[in-house]
Amino acid sequence: MILKNKTLLITGGTGSFGRKFTEIVLKEYHPKKLIIFSRDELKQFEMSQIFSEKEYKNIRYFIGDVRDKERLYRALAGVDIVIHTAALKQVPAGEYNPFEAVKTNILGAENIINVAIDQGVGKVLALSTDKAVNPINLYGATKLCSDKLFIAGNSYIGQKDINFSVVRYGNVVGSRGSVIPLFQKLSSTGKLPITDKRMTRFWITLDQGVRFVLKCLAKMIGGEIFVPKLPSMNIMDLAKVIAPKCKYEFVGIRPGEKIHEVLISKDEALHTLEYEDCFIIYSAFPWRTIQKHRIAGGKPLPPGFSYRSDKNNWCLTPEELRKILGE
Repeated sequence: MILKNKTLLITGGTGSFGRKFTEIVLKEYHPKKLIIFSRDELKQFEMSQIFSEKEYKNIRYFIGDVRDKERLYRALAGVDIVIHTAALKQVPAGEYNPFEAVKTNILGAENIINVAIDQGVGKVLALSTDKAVNPINLYGATKLCSDKLFIAGNSYIGQKDINFSVVRYGNVVGSRGSVIPLFQKLSSTGKLPITDKRMTRFWITLDQGVRFVLKCLAKMIGGEIFVPKLPSMNIMDLAKVIAPKCKYEFVGIRPGEKIHEVLISKDEALHTLEYEDCFIIYSAFPWRTIQKHRIAGGKPLPPGFSYRSDKNNWCLTPEELRKILGE
């Protein structure tokens, strides 16, 4: 297995994804060591009550910030694999604090790349977002830049055996900041705020997201952006499942928000291949020989293709959503 006898570090490891990732990896993959790297000591303490170093001898908690390059040098010493999830993700916060978003999402990505190369890390897989495609807010723009940095990082490695790739997906069911916990909280009030009844989103569960990342980790050869095939759902259908008796108040889309999200743009589709469970976007720049050795089994996409939440053939049904929420 890809994690056997490996030392693994996850940045932003106390977030929603990090906790689920830790749960699955500790119970099913048993790596040599799993390092939880994050800047929040309280969240690390709370997480250590669930995944204690006493019960799990291979887990470590490491306080640090991806902005701090020196701290990263210490953290990545002896590390084989990095999963990079740390980011400033709140769209309004990014608009009001743009320099902070740049420092974490862009300069933090640069630090991860440079330190990983210097410390001889074998694989780095960074998490991205649908908001990085044709971005209209600062968060999306910083994640687009971050994605470009990680893919281009493969051209800086020289003769070292290290690969950088990216995973990009949509909204995570039940994660902090998701509309689903908000709707569940407000359902008792009898009224839900709806931004726009046309709005659609791609949806993925935390469990699915983690398992997709692990699958990509096993197959990555460097320079890919992995995009899972996901179902879409309209905001009104979502509201009717979560709070069927509520009235709706249409409040208009928020600044920096889209009616529909895109996971693969028309321009990216020109150098994207389709696989059974995902799409893989390959770099348009032939800067590395490895790009000629693409993962087998992919099919080119038809002219004019784009992967949009409103044009998606796979729609999440109310019954499927109820099952997900129940789980």
